[in-house]
Amino acid sequence: MSDSLYWNDVLVALRQIIRATDLQSKRMIKVCGLTIPQVMVLKAIENLGDVTVKKVSQDVSLSQATVTTILNRLEERGLIERVRSALDKRIVNARLTEEGRRVLGTTPPLLHEKFIERFESLEEWEKTQLLSTLQRVASMMDAEGLDVAPVLDVAAISS
Repeated sequence: MSDSLYWNDVLVALRQIIRATDLQSKRMIKVCGLTIPQVMVLKAIENLGDVTVKKVSQDVSLSQATVTTILNRLEERGLIERVRSALDKRIVNARLTEEGRRVLGTTPPLLHEKFIERFESLEEWEKTQLLSTLQRVASMMDAEGLDVAPVLDVAAISS
C-alpha cells in the first residue's frame, strides 16, 4: 500500500470521528434543545445533588467560568435553580428543577458514554495502543496542548 493511501485512510477516519460528534451535537439540540456540555452539567447536578460550581466543574472537567456560563443559561430556561446552603449562607448551590429533571429524561445517551462502555471492554494492551496512537495523532496535528474536556462534542463548550 502506498503512503498516500495510508494517510488518506487516516484522514477519512478522523473526518468520520468529527462528523459523528457533529451529528451527536445536532441530534442532542434537536431532541432536547440542549448542548452536550449543558446536558453534562445537568447530569452532574443530578448525580451530585445540591452542588457548587467548583464541584460541577471538577466533575465535568470544564473551567468554573465555563460552568458558570452554562448554569446561567440553564437557570434562564428554568432547568436549575441556585439556592444558598443551609449550613453556610456564603455557599450557593445549583439544584435541578422539576423541569430540569423532565428535560434530562428526554436526552439521548451521550456519544462518549457509548465510547467509554466499548473502550472498557477492550483488552489492556488494546487500550494502551489506542491511547498511544491517538496521542501521537494529536501531536502530529499540533493539538496536544489544547485545553479540552473529555467530551465528544464539536459545539461551543460555553453554549
